[in-house]
Amino acid sequence: MRSVYRSFCAGAFALIAVSASAESTFSLTSLTPDVALKLATAARESCNEQGYQVAVAVVDRSGLLQAFVRDRFATPHTVEVAERKAWTALSFRIPTSEMEKATNQETTMMGIRHASNALMVGGGLPIEAAGSLLGGIGISGAPGGDLDEACAADGLLAIEDELLF
Repeated sequence: MRSVYRSFCAGAFALIAVSASAESTFSLTSLTPDVALKLATAARESCNEQGYQVAVAVVDRSGLLQAFVRDRFATPHTVEVAERKAWTALSFRIPTSEMEKATNQETTMMGIRHASNALMVGGGLPIEAAGSLLGGIGISGAPGGDLDEACAADGLLAIEDELLF
């Protein structure tokens, strides 16, 4: 009888341990460095074709810089601005041009503009695939956030096949 009891207890403990570990961990999908760099390069090339010298930042799911490219004539401020746009698009999960409109002075959301690192200017897009948020891309240097954002969209199109999973 004791061995049956021990077997029962051991089995119950194992079941609890498996159940607890399954609930205490999770998996994330993230971009590889090669795909992040391909995205940044394709976006920069799109801007270059239109005559713009830009900086392009790609942040990972955690908001950390994963890839960065800058044209030699892109001005110094573009480095910080591109990364902040990428971070903002990731953090709020929408294009920064939409955040720019949603947080203007006439809205109740205006206060979010003061969040550290957030930049409510067009030019940043979230990177998503199959319902998963993978990161953000931000561009600075074109003569307008809408043009930065169009280059970012072109970059995303260049890696679209690699994001299908």
